[in-house]
Amino acid sequence: MRRRASRRPAARAPLRIRWERVGRVALLVVLAVVLGLYVQQGLAYLSVRSQANRQAALVRRLARENAQLAGEARTLNNPATIIQDARALGMVRPGERPYVITGNSGG
Repeated sequence: MRRRASRRPAARAPLRIRWERVGRVALLVVLAVVLGLYVQQGLAYLSVRSQANRQAALVRRLARENAQLAGEARTLNNPATIIQDARALGMVRPGERPYVITGNSGG
């Protein structure tokens, strides 16, 4: 006679924890976290470096402008320049007589 297959599931082996696999997964998680921190710090470094370059360019531009303005101030404080600008505005020195020539058509 043939035996019937029982409907009960076969007894399973007890569940074993594979510690080497758990250790590998834990190490991968730690590695991912460390890499994430390095990437974050690298991006922050690049951002700060970019900002420093922009600030350095601004400083160079302002230094050039400052040098230009200092030269202009030296020129404007020169007595010959002051006299020339005053005469261009129609001013005369004390004791001088101003002369205005009108009606000369130039030809």
